[in-house]
Amino acid sequence: MDKKLKLMIAGGAFALMAGYANAAMVATTASDLSVRSGPGEDYPEVGLATRGSDAVLDGCIDGSAWCRIEVNGLRGWANADYLNVMYEGAPVILRERRADVNVPVVTYEKTSSAQAEPNPGDPNLGRVGEVDPPENVMTYIDQHPGETISIDGDVVIGSTVPAGAQMMEVPDYEYRYVRVNDRAVLVEPETRRIVYVYD
Repeated sequence: MDKKLKLMIAGGAFALMAGYANAAMVATTASDLSVRSGPGEDYPEVGLATRGSDAVLDGCIDGSAWCRIEVNGLRGWANADYLNVMYEGAPVILRERRADVNVPVVTYEKTSSAQAEPNPGDPNLGRVGEVDPPENVMTYIDQHPGETISIDGDVVIGSTVPAGAQMMEVPDYEYRYVRVNDRAVLVEPETRRIVYVYD
């Protein structure tokens, strides 16, 4: 293997470990599912993903049933026995068809023997969108409402806004905003993920 190819592979692995895989896969929870802070039943529960929820799949550990996902505004680890993916037009259990659907491989490094907190300093785990927007952001949104788009279902942190939705800029602020179902939401511009929902 030449040096350039090795560098490309190493770079790809680093991107996956950081949780920013370019070609994210989508899975669906086959049942109510515990999302955990690490790949195993002994890790604390970050939260519960309800049955039928769409999840962004970062990848799975090689030789393990555990995969890193983002679902219902949570980021953490879930067992592939309880995730469905589409294969040849039909939903299949991820663990049974993992090789067929080319799931990316991710790694996990345990940072301590006892992890009391669900999110021990890892920005890729825990609740997505823990942002605390300043008051002037909502003031700006009120003064520049923009168009409202309609989507089916609830407006929740971690979901993505449709590709055609226009994201409005807020001066000197990293997030943009969209009005979805008459609610203002803050959106991460690179991923179009909702990171904050105004009541």
